Amino acid sequence: MLAQALPQSLARTGGEPLDHVADFPAIPEGWAYLDTAATAQKPQVVIDAITRGYDTSYATVHRGVYQRSADMTLAYEAARRRVAGFIGAGSPDEVVFVRGATEAINLVAQCWAAMQLRAGDRILLSHLEHHSNIVPWQMAAERVGAAIDVAPLTADGRIDLDAVEAMLTERHKLVALAHVSNVLGSVLDARRAADLAHRVGAKLLLDGCQAVPRMPVDVAALDCDFYVFSAHKLYGPTGIGCLWARPELLDAMPPWQGGGAMIDRVSFERTTYAPPPARFEAGTPHIVGALGLAAAIDYVEGIGLERIHAHESALVRATRDALGQINSVRLFGPEDAAGIVSFTIEGVHPHDIGTILDESRVAIRAGHHCAQPLMAALGIDATARASFGVYNGPQDVDALVAGIDRVTRIFG
Repeated sequence: MLAQALPQSLARTGGEPLDHVADFPAIPEGWAYLDTAATAQKPQVVIDAITRGYDTSYATVHRGVYQRSADMTLAYEAARRRVAGFIGAGSPDEVVFVRGATEAINLVAQCWAAMQLRAGDRILLSHLEHHSNIVPWQMAAERVGAAIDVAPLTADGRIDLDAVEAMLTERHKLVALAHVSNVLGSVLDARRAADLAHRVGAKLLLDGCQAVPRMPVDVAALDCDFYVFSAHKLYGPTGIGCLWARPELLDAMPPWQGGGAMIDRVSFERTTYAPPPARFEAGTPHIVGALGLAAAIDYVEGIGLERIHAHESALVRATRDALGQINSVRLFGPEDAAGIVSFTIEGVHPHDIGTILDESRVAIRAGHHCAQPLMAALGIDATARASFGVYNGPQDVDALVAGIDRVTRIFG
C-alpha cells in the first residue's frame, strides 16, 4: 500500500529509506513496534557493549588503583566525553550522569531553582509539557512562593512563541520547554525560545528526550542553559540519562545528594565537595549504563541524525496521509511532526484501539502520555500514538493502517 509512497515522501525530505530492523534482536519478523517515543528498542551493538561491561571488563570506577578499575574509569569518562561531543558541549565536565531526564529536571529544580527563586518570581512552561517538566517546577515554586505561567499552543500544536514573547517579564527566572513534544511531535524553535528567555534575564531548560534520537542537537547553537535527555529513548539502556548545563551554573549549584564520590574532604566538623560533575554524582554510578549510552550514540551517528530525521518524517507523512483519508480519525499535531503521530477514532477509546492493534501485532501507546494538561487543552482524555524509529518502514505503516481499518469495522 505505502511501499511506493514512502520513497516519494523521503524525496521531499531529502533522505533515503532506512532498513535497520535486523540490528534489533527484540523485534521479530512481522511485529510493528510503534512505541519508540516511550522507549526505543536496543540494537545488538548496545546489548553487546552492556554485556562486555558486565562480562569481561567490569570493575568500579574512580576508586580502585588496580588496572581493571583504572581501565573502567577511562571507559566511563570516555562515555562522558562521547555525550559532550554528541550534544556540542564545550567540556565533558558540563555533563552530569543521572538516572534519566526526570532526575535531571528534579536536580535543576532542587539545586538551581531552590537557590535562585524567590517569592514573586515566575516560571514559564507550556501546555504540551510532560509531567516531568511540570511537577518538579510546581514543587519548587510552592517551596518559595513563586508562580507558574503556561504558554498556549498554536492551532497545529506548536508552542506559541509569539505568546511566550508577550507573556515574559523580568519576574520570570526560568523557561522550561520540550524541544520536541512527546505527544504531538511538534518541534520547538529552540533558539528563538532562548533569545526570548534571555531578553528578560531568564534561563532556558530544554527537555530533549524526543529530540536527541531524531535530530542533531548542539547546545551551543541553541544557546540554552540546561538540556536534559534519557538514554533509553536513544536506543540505549534504561536507568541513565544526562543533564548538560552551562559550567558557571553548575559551579554555583550545591549538591543534592550526599555520599561517596561527590566529596573533596569529609570530617565530622565539615565536608567540602568535589567540583562538577562529580558533585552531583553521589554513590556508585550506573557504570555499564554509561557504556551502553556511548554505544547508542555511536550507533545513531553511524547512521546519521539527518538521515534518521528524514526517514521518520517520511513515515509520519505517509501515516498522516493514510489516516487522513479515514473520516472517523482525528489527527493531532503539525504536518511536519518529528517521528510521532497522535490520533483518535470517533467513538473508540484509545485503549481499545491499542488492544485491537496488538491483536494484529502492532504495538502503539494509548493514554494521556504523561501529559494530562495537554489532553485537557485538546479537550480529550487520551490519544493513540504511533512513534517511529530506525527499525520502522512502510510495512509498519501498512500494518498500522490495516489495523485501524479493522478497529473501525469492529466498532461500526
